[in-house]
Amino acid sequence: MRLSLCLLPLLLPTFTHAAGKARSVKVCLVSGSVEYKSDDTLPILQKFLEKEGAVCTRAFRKTDTNIPGLENLDSCDVIVLFTRRLKIDGEQLDRVKKYALAGKPIIGIRTASHGFQNWLALDKEVFGGNYMNHYPEGPLCKVSIVEKNKDHPILAGVKPFESKGSLYKNTGLAKDVTILLEGSIPDHTEPIAWTREYKGGRIFYTSLGHPADFENPSFLRLLANAVQWTTSK
Repeated sequence: MRLSLCLLPLLLPTFTHAAGKARSVKVCLVSGSVEYKSDDTLPILQKFLEKEGAVCTRAFRKTDTNIPGLENLDSCDVIVLFTRRLKIDGEQLDRVKKYALAGKPIIGIRTASHGFQNWLALDKEVFGGNYMNHYPEGPLCKVSIVEKNKDHPILAGVKPFESKGSLYKNTGLAKDVTILLEGSIPDHTEPIAWTREYKGGRIFYTSLGHPADFENPSFLRLLANAVQWTTSK
């Protein structure tokens, strides 16, 4: 599958402080979801974010036990985590845990709910999730906005769309999450994007993240808005 950056609006908003003043946001992209081609898709997101004024660094998987570049967590404003069942340990895992457990901004994409096989507690403890596998592949997932939360800043400019990715089972989320998007296939509906505040920091997670999602302007806008929201507190 050939991945390319979608046609974007000519004028894109820069990241701003709550008072409206433009600012530079440091984003660390952490890649390690081989199944979903995160090494190919996160650079698409990087281009989108950099057009809006973000400064992006990378920590991309070399092997399942090695992610070079995690030192960028020490100076970034938010991490975008897109890994799957990696087995880093020692200093690398300690660095990730130190960042996440300190209540700093995090954006999790799809397999981030089970991003580290030796730290599966990340899902419930930090994201407020409850990943219980997924429904069979095949039917397109209809992505819809939760009506009561339609005015959330993360949803600005986001329109309903369809995703090729299998629908994740996530019923039973933490009570303090705010669900922004739901995904539906015949006979099943699940939460697929939500926010949470953890130890004072803002968290955003979405189970979307199929390679084709990164070709969709609404998905890229969702993630860019999440960067703005998680770092503007």
